[in-house]
Amino acid sequence: MRNSNLVKPLGAVTSLLSFVAMLVMSATAMAAAPEPWQMGLQPPAGSIAEQANDLHNLLLVIITAISVFVLLLLVYTCFRFRESKNKVASKTTHNPLIEVLWTVIPVIILVVIAIPSFRLLYYQDRTDLADMVIKVTGAQWYWSYEYPDEQVAFDSYMIEDEDLTEGQQRLLEVDYPLVVPEGTRIKLLVEGIDVMHSFFVPSLAVQKYTVVGRTNETWIDVPMGEATYYGQCNQICGTNHSYMPIVIKAVSAENYAAWLEGAKEEFATGPITPSEVELASVE
Repeated sequence: MRNSNLVKPLGAVTSLLSFVAMLVMSATAMAAAPEPWQMGLQPPAGSIAEQANDLHNLLLVIITAISVFVLLLLVYTCFRFRESKNKVASKTTHNPLIEVLWTVIPVIILVVIAIPSFRLLYYQDRTDLADMVIKVTGAQWYWSYEYPDEQVAFDSYMIEDEDLTEGQQRLLEVDYPLVVPEGTRIKLLVEGIDVMHSFFVPSLAVQKYTVVGRTNETWIDVPMGEATYYGQCNQICGTNHSYMPIVIKAVSAENYAAWLEGAKEEFATGPITPSEVELASVE
């Protein structure tokens, strides 16, 4: 009887929590940037973000259920075993059933959490099926993007407040965004040239640290639909850490081809020929 009394309020709280989370997600379904007074994660874009969002919601339900259960158990214990009703203290030292339960149940909970966690970790590690490759370099305090197959490279700086136009978001806009075609799986090669930075775009569920002397790999799958995804460096990297935003602009295949044609004229790097390489010599 006591167990059923605990299960009923627990189920009600869990249902209410899921309903509130669903309302928050539906209210911000079209957002690809942080909103004022936002609660919860940004709406997921792409399969990685969707799986990460599902895992987050699962963990939220589990930790809420555990917290509510422990709270109710403490209240019950304080009421049931209060001093006024228990003049003689119990001499019970252990209970085999309870000891088995508080060992087995946490193990089951960890297994329930581990299965989707490992599935997502291995899924994020699949960088071999990319449609295109982009190299991302973090610097103090801006981002550099390179399209190796297209021989295009450019730097991306935050737009200052005085240069913002109507509709642009403060501290999030850049002069040259990372332009990608919609519905594309993109492999990212992430490097650093000075200190550690973090390439972080919440709506795409991508976060990778830039480390000097190391090339880290990750990938994103940009869903269909033209959209702009905002992110920032979330690794404290110096004085202007908060002034190196990330903008990924997904466009149609036709618009991407048109942008690429112009980018090749403005940002072309060109292949390195032997005549351009100077070898060190010892006199």
